Amino acid sequence: MERRHFLAAAGALALLRPDAADRARAATVGNRRPAEDLARDEDFWRDIQSAFTLDRSIINLNNGGVSPAPRVVQEAMRRYLEFSNIAPARTMWVDLEPEVETVRQKLAADFGCDPEEMAITRNTSESLENVQFGLDLKPGDEVLTTDQDYPRMITTWKQRERRDGIVLKMISFPTPPPSLDDLAERFERAITPRTRVIHFCHITFLTGQIFPVKRICQMARSRGIESIVDGAHAYAQFPFKYADLECDYYGTSLHKWLMAPHGTGFLFVRRSNIPKVWPLMAAGPEMANNIRKFEEIGTHPAANHNAITEALEFHTAIGVERKAARLRYLRAVWTERLTRLPGVSTLTSSDPSQSCGIGLLCVAGKDPGPLTEQLWDKYRIMATGIVHPQFKGLRITPSIYTTLPEIDTFCGAMEKLIA
Repeated sequence: MERRHFLAAAGALALLRPDAADRARAATVGNRRPAEDLARDEDFWRDIQSAFTLDRSIINLNNGGVSPAPRVVQEAMRRYLEFSNIAPARTMWVDLEPEVETVRQKLAADFGCDPEEMAITRNTSESLENVQFGLDLKPGDEVLTTDQDYPRMITTWKQRERRDGIVLKMISFPTPPPSLDDLAERFERAITPRTRVIHFCHITFLTGQIFPVKRICQMARSRGIESIVDGAHAYAQFPFKYADLECDYYGTSLHKWLMAPHGTGFLFVRRSNIPKVWPLMAAGPEMANNIRKFEEIGTHPAANHNAITEALEFHTAIGVERKAARLRYLRAVWTERLTRLPGVSTLTSSDPSQSCGIGLLCVAGKDPGPLTEQLWDKYRIMATGIVHPQFKGLRITPSIYTTLPEIDTFCGAMEKLIA
């Protein structure tokens, strides 16, 4: 109890800093204004930007890969690590590790599920591979996904093809698609009597295309097909709850848009499905019905997952609606300016139901590899080169700490490189 009181006091002191109070006041004012209006209020976002410890000589437009955490999360991590190191067998395993239950409860409340359906993991890959390797599938059983799914997840299914004789089928779709209905109908047309699993991204990592998750999952369930949703880039980028999805399994990384410690994620498993999924690492038979069997990974730092609570509090204080509006606004700023140039286009839909903060910028006659290198070497701007059989370009992912002058610098740099 003394340790808990110490950590609580330290956290309270961090919240009482003048800059934190200013941000809280700004958020209170922001609550009274529409999110789309607040998205353009640079004074409000300047307070949010000050919550991060950054090197402003670098412009990071690759927050889709992994995001910097705000200062309050870094401080929590530091406190937990220092306490863990006193006598790890006691301070880490006995004192800190059980507090993962608080993390589970808070994340489940935010996601909108039962805490007994949520496992705390290290990333999306670990989350989804628990399900991909854990489902009992027979030779000839078909798994349906898209050719824009995340490569690691496709690799996982292909390993099961080689090992177990299942069949992986991948559908393609236009980029951007004509509508959300078109995406759902492509899955429906590809289903056969052997289809057992539909696996797809909530939002793609390539172009930021959002999928009609609920429609696809309801369609799958009506046919006795399991649905696995890759939410790596979705959770905490734009508002939704589990009731908006209705999938059987959902995995995400928390070090992207929630800005939690690096190496954190969660796996949702519909409670009735927990007994039939084998965990990635072995757990005893007494844990067959327990969501925690997916957390049996051996020794690991408690600091990482415990500090998720600070990231979630930071996220909640800003408000996911305001966050999504700001990200859409920043994407619109650079998209509208750069797509005026000859040969420049974007493959990300401008429809807010189909996109949020991720955008793909395509420059005719320019390979993304050299462009990303030139952006870094000449301007210290980080972007992500995307090469797909159907398209190529630069994936641009600003964050809530990104400033308008930084977007302007990026646009100016691109105009010079294109010229």
